[in-house]
Amino acid sequence: MPDPSANAAAASRYHLTEAVRAPDSTLLGFWVYLMSDCLLFAALFACYGVLGRHYGGGPTGAQVFDLPTVAVDTTLLLLSSITYGISVLRMQAGSRTGTLTWLACTGLLGAGFVGIELREFSRLIADGAGPGRSAFLSSFFALVGTHGLHVTFGLVWLATLLIQVGRHGLIEANRRRVMCLSLFWHFLDVVWVGVFTFVYLIGVLP
Repeated sequence: MPDPSANAAAASRYHLTEAVRAPDSTLLGFWVYLMSDCLLFAALFACYGVLGRHYGGGPTGAQVFDLPTVAVDTTLLLLSSITYGISVLRMQAGSRTGTLTWLACTGLLGAGFVGIELREFSRLIADGAGPGRSAFLSSFFALVGTHGLHVTFGLVWLATLLIQVGRHGLIEANRRRVMCLSLFWHFLDVVWVGVFTFVYLIGVLP
């Protein structure tokens, strides 16, 4: 006859093991997602590398890029990475208010980045330099636009996280979500440094 106490102990060990594995599985799955995103951006960078000098009689990068504006945009995104790092430090210190405050600062900086990028896209299209003008502009809009969509998704995720932390505090699940979004946000920063260098800085060269 099965021993009820032994069954209970086995069940307890099973649930404890699953509880330990769950966060690890979440982070592992998120790393796999980031690796797939790396492949996506690698393909977009490769396309731009091939098509970035095919102007088709249209404007060149030096003619359409506004480097001072892009520099401001870059500064906003890099600052948002710093503020997110501070929010993680406040979370580790157990401060819900500090975490929420610095996450909100990150969101404002990220929203500013997206707003400036949308304004630049609107200016280019209004000037007749839309994605259909040349292979160069098609690959440019594809690469920069995909990054902008990722930042927008990150802002939606950040807003949801602010609500969750505000309602439930710094519970384990919310801590894990903050760390996952941290990986995603810093990844987008690294990609943007590549975009700024490869697309904008090199693009203005003759």
